[in-house]
Amino acid sequence: MSPPAVPEPFRWTASPCGLVLECRPLEGIAPHLFTTRDAPLSAADLWRRVGRALDAERVATLDQVHGRDVVTIGPGAPPPAGRPKADALVSIDPSVAVAVLAADCVPLLLADRRSGAVAAVHAGWRGTAAGVAISAVEALERRLGVKPRDVTAAIGPSIGACCYEVGHDVRHAFEAARHAAHLLDRWFVSREPGTGIRESKRLHLDLVAANRDQLVFAGVPEAQIHACGLCTAMHLDVLTSYRAEREKAGRIAGAIRCRAYNPA
Repeated sequence: MSPPAVPEPFRWTASPCGLVLECRPLEGIAPHLFTTRDAPLSAADLWRRVGRALDAERVATLDQVHGRDVVTIGPGAPPPAGRPKADALVSIDPSVAVAVLAADCVPLLLADRRSGAVAAVHAGWRGTAAGVAISAVEALERRLGVKPRDVTAAIGPSIGACCYEVGHDVRHAFEAARHAAHLLDRWFVSREPGTGIRESKRLHLDLVAANRDQLVFAGVPEAQIHACGLCTAMHLDVLTSYRAEREKAGRIAGAIRCRAYNPA
């Protein structure tokens, strides 16, 4: 498997999970990774391998429901029972890696350079419409005293606007969530139908741009938000895409561990 080129802040590396993607600016704050097809999520020992790669005693995951709820792990917060229904995990426990799964949705990893607190976020179109990235930053700030200006973010592989055609009902859902019109015009790219086709313009949703803008709105400096730029549907030799593969699609994981927690 020959990995595609990635922008300078990112790098491919070998791990107990096989080939993984890392973000250099995040690397100095918290151990993390985005998996590839090298680590099939059907493998019984997957999470053990992820934990070993991140030097974690265990890996906490979620029953992802495409919302904006956030679960916190660490001192003062009781450990979640089983797999809670939510789409973001915040952690200050150095023994636990937090992880989300994706097969086109955005896997988003956050870390606070001062306290070491981390978060893993799953943002599909419904979660993005609900503002799950904003919810995660707010949870870091409200529950742990993290200042958004100290947060570094890595946006992992997800379906790109190039391949993510959506119906007008999706835009209507974003409108109902009261996102600003100028942002919607940037997130939803209109494209003319093919020659001779009598239909309205097709819409393509840019999930990466939407989550980047929401992080900026939440107070994260744009220069500290890093996107790998890999479309899952365009790199099926390395990644996996539900839009392209449907029920045969696997999943990739975005996982991160708090190296040490130093509250302000």
